Amino acid sequence: MNWEQAIKSYTDYLRIERGLSKNAIDSYRHDVLKLYGLLQSHGELPNPVSISQDQVLAAVYEAAKTINARSQSRFISGLKSFFNYLIFEKYREDNPVDLVETPKLGRALPPTLSTQEIDKLVAAIDRSSLEGQRNVAIIETLYGCGLRVSELIGLQLSNLFFEEGFIKVLGKGNKERYVPLNPHTEKFLKLYINEVRPLQKPKEEALDTVFLNRRGSGLTRAMIFTIVKQLAAAIHLQKNISPHSFRHSFATHLLENGADLRVIQQLLGHESITTTEIYMHLDRSHLAEVLETYFPRN
Repeated sequence: MNWEQAIKSYTDYLRIERGLSKNAIDSYRHDVLKLYGLLQSHGELPNPVSISQDQVLAAVYEAAKTINARSQSRFISGLKSFFNYLIFEKYREDNPVDLVETPKLGRALPPTLSTQEIDKLVAAIDRSSLEGQRNVAIIETLYGCGLRVSELIGLQLSNLFFEEGFIKVLGKGNKERYVPLNPHTEKFLKLYINEVRPLQKPKEEALDTVFLNRRGSGLTRAMIFTIVKQLAAAIHLQKNISPHSFRHSFATHLLENGADLRVIQQLLGHESITTTEIYMHLDRSHLAEVLETYFPRN
């Protein structure tokens, strides 16, 4: 098995067997291609089945000279996944990356927004245009439902259940989950769908897509990032935020107001509770209030 065959087989496995998104697959594929490129630059090209641990280690250490610790960790993780796949398919019996030590990473706290900052961002939107009214619904949905960007742009009209008070979201790995709609978010979403979107002519491939651009196509990730960055600049926000900041804020505000961590896990669509635990970055005063309220000795 040569590298081209192995990479194609691996990406097919990620897409079909694991159901990963295109972005995730591209990321894993990039890691293997990086290893392939490093081996080529050294004039040696053992096939993926016979490559030794020393050869992989040499490539990883060379890559570490030009990338930061987080990128190193990502690279090593991607290679482990690739060689684990080869073991799974019985092409290899060992993983040459198993003994490679991953850099120690500090857990970075995601930037969160206060409710006042979110209100200012929404207030900064020019509602005199169709795009402005759409953008209000976008921000309210990002925050009110805790959606990822990919989930927002992939949201479909047929998955909005207003009478039941839920929306169906397609998350990572094509996993579906149902997210409750609060009345505030529902109001702006309905306003856009009933009064703004009908004024546009959606293209054939976007007939069921909720949020449309001026040409009637679905929005891209880059467009959502641009909208958020422009709003932050408009209110002179001194935080480096992204669309994901609204998802972080959704989870943080729920936790601060007493929501159970397991419930937040389900709302966010996290496979593991350890992923949700990153939102435990509450200030000491809040923790003290919780202890005073709920501890029986008090």
